[in-house]
Amino acid sequence: MTPEFVVSMASEAVKLTLLLSAPLLGVGLLVGLVIAILQATTQVQEMTLTFVPKIVCVLLALLAAAPWMLAKMTSYTSQVIATIPHVIR
Repeated sequence: MTPEFVVSMASEAVKLTLLLSAPLLGVGLLVGLVIAILQATTQVQEMTLTFVPKIVCVLLALLAAAPWMLAKMTSYTSQVIATIPHVIR
């Protein structure tokens, strides 16, 4: 196992993590921004008004993106398992 191989595996893991978290973080960011604008215009500063819609929207985004996320994770895992014989040598 070479240092280049370890670095490439680690970089692939980081890329996959960022790719999988991006849709959920993006939805949370957009919902938070919309709620912040609503709160600023109406001057309603209720804390539960920010958390509940974010949680619901992120959960819905997770349900929508789950098949794609599972396919990506399965593909990466099978790739890692397939490289085990080359790592052992």
